[in-house]
Formats: sequence, C-alpha cells, structure tokens
Amino acid sequence: MNKKSVLSIKNLNKIYSINSSKSPDSVQALKNLNLDVKEGEIFGLLGPNGAGKTTFISILSGTVIKSSGEVNVWGFDLDKNPRQVRASIGIVPQEVNLDPFFSPRKLLELQAGMYGVKKKDRITDTVLKLVSLEKEANSYARSLSGGMKRRLLVAKALVHQPPIVILDEPTAGVDVELRKNLWENVKLLNKQGVTIILTTHYLLEAENICDRIGILNKGSMVALDSTKNLLKKIQTKNV
Repeated sequence: MNKKSVLSIKNLNKIYSINSSKSPDSVQALKNLNLDVKEGEIFGLLGPNGAGKTTFISILSGTVIKSSGEVNVWGFDLDKNPRQVRASIGIVPQEVNLDPFFSPRKLLELQAGMYGVKKKDRITDTVLKLVSLEKEANSYARSLSGGMKRRLLVAKALVHQPPIVILDEPTAGVDVELRKNLWENVKLLNKQGVTIILTTHYLLEAENICDRIGILNKGSMVALDSTKNLLKKIQTKNV
C-alpha cells in the first residue's frame, strides 16, 4: 500500500540578502530543494552546520519566509493555509527555552492555549505520562534535570496533537543515557502513528533510527535513499 505524502516540498529556495556597506550581497541557503516525506516514517535530514537544515525548519514553522517554491504539509499549502500548516507540525527545538518559574503542567496548558486547544480537549496528563514527567508535573521547570527539560520540550511539541513532529538536532551536547531515552520516546511516538523528521549531523544517530535519510549540503539535497541503501553507498564511496 502506498503511504500518502505528509510533507511535500517542490523547488524550495531561500535567499538571504546581506546588505553590507562594501557590497549588497546575498546567500542562497536553500537551492531548488525537493522532498517528499511519507506518513508514518522516521525521516533523517543530515548535513553539516550551515547546510540549510535550520532554514528549512524555520520556513515550516513560519519564522522565515521562503523566497520561492511550494510547501505542502498534511494537504495544506503554506501560502494559502499558513495556520493549518503550523497546526500540523510540532517542533522540538535545539535550545532548551523554558520559563524556569512554571511547572511542566502549566507550560503545557499555556502551549495548548496558544494553539487554541479547548480546555476539554487538552491532553496534558497523557503527554506528561508519555514523556515520563507525571511525577514532576507540578515542580518548577528550573528544578528539572537536563534530561527532563529535553523531554518537556518534546511534550510541548505534542500538546496540539500534530501528525508530524520535527526534532532539530535533539541530541546535540547530550549524554549517552539521555540520548537513549530520547530515542525510546521517538520510537514510541512513531508507533502511535506520528511522522518524525529529525535533523542531525551524526550519521550514526540517523542510522539507528531513520527509515530514510536525505543529505543536505550547501542548501542542496545531495543524496536521498533508504538508510540501508545509503549506508551501502557510503561504504563503497565517499558521499
């Protein structure tokens, strides 16, 4: 059975203008990017720093405006339905950005409110349980360990029940134990039908968890294949 495409990117370009006194210059962060992510898969977007991964995520989240191209998420066109596109995605950022004086429960309730989720439809307790924070539900966020804060970021991305979750470099600067814990969470989410997109610059990470991998370099997709096929190619020649 052919699974439907939940994210479809066609000829996506992003050009940043840099107006310096010496010369009005521009940098192309994404060059004719094409990508289809299927429902229910764990897709890895690999690439060195500066490859365009963050620009790509920022376009999806609405914090950066694309220069040209088409973006379709869960059947919604980014130009025509930006709100629906944002509602279809949960983004787990790289930086821990939590208010230290709120409890996990309060933070999740606020986040749900921002997405317009009605009180009776909120799934705060379910999400806390999913990321194993039910015991810390009412503690101050500042008293949580590093691992708990990471899990709370995952929880924040889930409050509006998005069908797609994007994890941006989730294990950068994270210890081995925490990394393992995070992967268990990701696999659990995926089992429940959530499509996962993961950006990383660790090939090993993608190898362990992703169904398919795309390699982004200087704004272009230089390779895209199933994890198995891609690893075979990498073993026989340099990518």
